[in-house]
Amino acid sequence: MVYYFHFHSFTMNMYLFVYDLMQFCGHSWIFTNMIIRFMTFGKDSLADTFYSIGLVMRVCQLLSILEILHILTGIDKSRLLPRFLQITERIIVLFVVINSQEEVQGKYVVCVLFFLWNLLDVVRYTYNMLARMGIYYLPLTWLNFSLCIPLYPLSVLAKGMCFIIQNLFSERKAHLGTGNIKTKRS
Repeated sequence: MVYYFHFHSFTMNMYLFVYDLMQFCGHSWIFTNMIIRFMTFGKDSLADTFYSIGLVMRVCQLLSILEILHILTGIDKSRLLPRFLQITERIIVLFVVINSQEEVQGKYVVCVLFFLWNLLDVVRYTYNMLARMGIYYLPLTWLNFSLCIPLYPLSVLAKGMCFIIQNLFSERKAHLGTGNIKTKRS
C-alpha cells in the first residue's frame, strides 16, 4: 500500500511537471516570438501578433483547462476559484472576443494582452516546475507572487479594451447591415 502511494504520488508529480514543461515551452515560444518580432519589425509587428502566434496561444489556453481538472481530482493543491476565473476569462476573451472578430485581431491591445499573459505564465510555469522538484529559488518565488500585482490590473484594462473594441465593431456591423444601402444603377 505504501509502495502504491509513493508510485502514484511520483507519477502524478511527474505528470504535472511534464504539463508545466509543455505550458512553459508554449508560452516561452510565444513570448520569445513576440520580442524577436518586435525587435525585427518594430511597431509593424504589433498589428499582426494574433496572426503569427494565435494558434499556439489558443492551444496553450485550451490546455490550461486541464488545470481545473488537476485541482478537482486533487493532484494539484491550488485553489479552484482563482484558477477557474482566470482560465474562464482568458478563454472568453481569446475565443469569443479576439478569435471571432477579425477586426479586433489586428489591434495593438491584443499584442499588449498576449505579452502580459505570457510574461505571467512563463514565470508561473517556471516556478511550478522547479517547485515540483523541491527547488525554491528566492528571486523566482518573489517574482511569481509579486509580478501579478502590477500585471493583473494592466491585463484587466487590456481585456476591457478588447471588449470595447469588439462592441464597437459589432455595433458598426449591425448599423451597416440595417442602414441604407444604395443600389448601383446599371
